[in-house]
Amino acid sequence: MREKQNEKCPQEQYTHAATWTIIAEAMLGFGDKAAELFRMINPIEHARTKEAIKKYKVEPYVIAADVYSSHSLAGRGGWTWYTGSASWYYKAGIEYMLGFKIEKNVLKIEPCIPKDWKEYEMHYKVGNSMYHIKVNNPNGKNTGVEKFVVNGEEKKEKQIRLQDNNGIYNIEVWM
Repeated sequence: MREKQNEKCPQEQYTHAATWTIIAEAMLGFGDKAAELFRMINPIEHARTKEAIKKYKVEPYVIAADVYSSHSLAGRGGWTWYTGSASWYYKAGIEYMLGFKIEKNVLKIEPCIPKDWKEYEMHYKVGNSMYHIKVNNPNGKNTGVEKFVVNGEEKKEKQIRLQDNNGIYNIEVWM
């Protein structure tokens, strides 16, 4: 019965909505689910085998706005290079999962990641200043920053004002 229902109402991937779902999962603190969905819509996932490549028929390095499901087009990507989906996908990954957020020239790191991610690093340049960021997740959390340390000094407000002063800033975030 379920298969017949799916034939009448095919499930297509509308990538804008899929990225908004990732953002929603991250906002709710569900890092495992956000990462699972992020991986699922990654275009490279549609190019793991020759058979998948023949179905997808578009570039595996460009996110498609749609992945079709109707019988003759099932698995085929559409609307690459024309879509805002890539920017939403980028935003979902960088801002909502890795937690890299800049508001009014203030940097905050507010991750929502899978529990099995033990650490990751990011590097960001502002003018002639360099920000080296390491996020540590020793207790396997999805979200929640316990400590924010800049050049060895803990910041109670868990943020830093960005500066272009030829500085090097080593930031450690502990979840």
